[in-house]
Amino acid sequence: MKNNKLAFVLVTAVAIAIVGAGLSLFFSRFINLTGGGGDMMPMQQETVLPPADPQRETTAAVTYSPPSPQDAPAAIREAVLLGYNILTESGKYASQYVGNKLSCTNCHFKAGITEGGKNGGLSLVGVGATYPQYRKRQDYAVDLVTRTNDCFKRSMNGRPLPEESKEMTAIVTYYQWISKGLPVYAEIPWLGTQHLQSGHAPDKTKGGQLFSAKCSVCHGKNGEGTSAAPPLWGDTSFNDGAGMHKPANLAAFAHLNMPLGNPDLSVEDALDVAEYVSARPRPHFSGKQ
Repeated sequence: MKNNKLAFVLVTAVAIAIVGAGLSLFFSRFINLTGGGGDMMPMQQETVLPPADPQRETTAAVTYSPPSPQDAPAAIREAVLLGYNILTESGKYASQYVGNKLSCTNCHFKAGITEGGKNGGLSLVGVGATYPQYRKRQDYAVDLVTRTNDCFKRSMNGRPLPEESKEMTAIVTYYQWISKGLPVYAEIPWLGTQHLQSGHAPDKTKGGQLFSAKCSVCHGKNGEGTSAAPPLWGDTSFNDGAGMHKPANLAAFAHLNMPLGNPDLSVEDALDVAEYVSARPRPHFSGKQ
């Protein structure tokens, strides 16, 4: 009888020990045994990052360093050079699409390989990285083909180049090559021209006098153009759908660039001359948009 009681006690003790060990193992998953007053530990830790500091978020400066057309890789060099030639001598290299005596380089000096601003014309460096781009004229995003054909139809008073033509492919390849290295959709500070800020009311009569004194020596007495500069009105100039037909655009361009090589038109002078030139007769743009 005593032996049976002893056996029962031993079995009970072993069972309690086994159950206790199991419970201890189970609860040890939830109890911090490394100190700290027994704080509960989460089943899965989450890393929380500190909020971004807006003062540390800076945009890398965009620098002007276009490559030379002649340095284009062999696979695209012919296209790049043709694009360059079309921009510098549009009537020679794209004659079937040009309807006046202008070349692209008349506005985009040095085929657009400039930093814009004073004496720089309208730069094209970076357009290959910033298009497609929204344009108010179409009220939608347009690509470089559409934008280029806008110029041929309006500024060149001509007709659009077929999208897959050799000439259009060359022009777009040229754009992209001279934009090499610039971040896609970066803010390119030298692209475009800002309208002049002035309360001056443009005076067309004064503009005519200024044109005779400062502009006619290059652009001709009647705006017909010379070997030194393109026509500014008449049948061989840009039509009334061109951007330069708008006095605000022409004034900004003239203020920064005219007379060529030594621009000295004041803001008021530029506004007066632009008003005069824009009022002169020129071809009518009959296309849409």
